Amino acid sequence: MSSLDRILPFLKLIEDLLVDPTVTEVMVNDGGRRVFVERDGAIEAVAGRTLEPRNLTVAIKNIARACGDEISDVQPLLDARLEDGSRVAALFPPCAVAGPVLTIRKFTRRYTLGELVQIGALTPETADRLVGAVRAQQNILVSGGTGTGKTTLLNALAAHIPDADRVIVIEETAEIHLNKPNVLRLEARRAQASLGQEAPLPPVTIADLLRASLRHRPDRILVGEVRGSEAFDLLQALNTGHLGSMSTIHANSSEQALARLAHCVLTANVGLPHRSTREAIALAIQVVVHIARVDGRRQVTELLAIRGYDTAADRFLLEPCLRLTSPRSGGLS
Repeated sequence: MSSLDRILPFLKLIEDLLVDPTVTEVMVNDGGRRVFVERDGAIEAVAGRTLEPRNLTVAIKNIARACGDEISDVQPLLDARLEDGSRVAALFPPCAVAGPVLTIRKFTRRYTLGELVQIGALTPETADRLVGAVRAQQNILVSGGTGTGKTTLLNALAAHIPDADRVIVIEETAEIHLNKPNVLRLEARRAQASLGQEAPLPPVTIADLLRASLRHRPDRILVGEVRGSEAFDLLQALNTGHLGSMSTIHANSSEQALARLAHCVLTANVGLPHRSTREAIALAIQVVVHIARVDGRRQVTELLAIRGYDTAADRFLLEPCLRLTSPRSGGLS
């Protein structure tokens, strides 16, 4: 039985959407009154498809139980992962104002870097530059918006890590899969009561796992996404000899990614001055690659090399290696 098969009995009214190979995400809004799907990178409404709010509520609770989790008025958020990597997220009122909502992001197959070139996500020249950066043990930050393919790109890049390297992968939800002989996969844990537990289990954060990972002799560290104070621990790790590491971050451009990373470091409240933070980032990160949606398709649009930090001018010294010159060319500038 596949992972989706476990939840299909609870979602008969949208089963056809979930099993449709062209659909990558199913979104049920407003208590079931509106249904949307993502197909070929574009979101579209599904006409004439509605679910009763009461039935949707029951379905979401059953899905949570099938995932070994729970959702209720007391705990109105669900963020679960199926065995195949598919993601299930749900919200109950009062957090969801118009009624329960459900989003299912289906697992899609992992692409190689060569396949990403074939579908036009990046040019062969850009792929060669990135492979060179991986082999040269440069630390890489992948930036982009939600659903742009950051993890897909990181997976494809990580495939070029030498087999001799010991790699530790740290994520909130396990999505990175490396076919390497020496990989340690770690997943954070939220503070949430599991079924049968009287008290919630204490959280294990990305920052906790980053600190713990250093005791397991990593050559490279992959962090699925940096979004908060764990950025400080990541910088500490990158600046203490763990070369060739990678992470992703939500941002609208490569330069904004660096600014957001600096902000995340400052939220750790360790007293690191603004300029010292930016200087530490310049030492820790050598390459920023940005992926975005262009005409509804995912495409690498920027590639920056970080050459240092100008303390007097308070700015990063950046060398643009790629600027998108036309919507589909991905051409080098």
